[in-house]
Amino acid sequence: MRKKIVAGNWKMNLDYSAGLSLFSEVLNMAKDEIRGDQKLVVCPPSPYLYSLSQMAGQTTNVSIGAQNSHQAEAGAYTGEISASMVKSVGAEYVILGHSERRQYFGETNELLAEKTRAAIKAGLKPIFCIGETLEERNGNTHFDVIKRQLSEGVFELGVGDFSTIVLAYEPVWAIGTGVTASPEQAQEIHAFIRKEIEARYGDAVAEDTTILYGGSCNPKNAAELFSQADIDGGLIGGASLKSRDFLDIAKVFNN
Repeated sequence: MRKKIVAGNWKMNLDYSAGLSLFSEVLNMAKDEIRGDQKLVVCPPSPYLYSLSQMAGQTTNVSIGAQNSHQAEAGAYTGEISASMVKSVGAEYVILGHSERRQYFGETNELLAEKTRAAIKAGLKPIFCIGETLEERNGNTHFDVIKRQLSEGVFELGVGDFSTIVLAYEPVWAIGTGVTASPEQAQEIHAFIRKEIEARYGDAVAEDTTILYGGSCNPKNAAELFSQADIDGGLIGGASLKSRDFLDIAKVFNN
């Protein structure tokens, strides 16, 4: 069964004290305002993972995720963090393939395939990001780009491993720009992604795969986006840094 997930990517924001304060607010609000089987996933900078995990404790509807992990289990990789390290401090999820990692750090589909396998082996649930640039959309190659990201990044996984993955469609041209894909544009891509999954793994797996939308999602547009048939939640950037905005986005599923 698809999960309803709203994940917050704090990126490289907030010092330690501010991060603890924000997460405390999110936890308290979630206890009162999040109903049913939906889940919040908070992805802070890696130095805060353990503390936030301890704060979350056994809270069933709030989980912790990392923003990245390395493909190797261990070794001489100064400054990196392995998937097993992320798991060991209490995280359940890890974001992989975010457009900023692809753009600024040169992460390729092949590298992300390695990272994904390592994350799953360590017991993490990858939130695997895919999406096109404005140039690719204007050139009408966006479907080809997304198909290649899927086929080279995650479609080599067996059914069992693939079933642990959450996908996140993030049109690169909408991230942090204030420009949001229209609900129709987002739904078109999400439906395409689900069809690609069906072609690779079958209808049952496709129907059970959670696909999030990421790209300037906020409390004003979340309801219309999340009402689309193939959109199961959001990967939230800027709005996740404000507890009220983050919870208002998540509360869309209460209606």
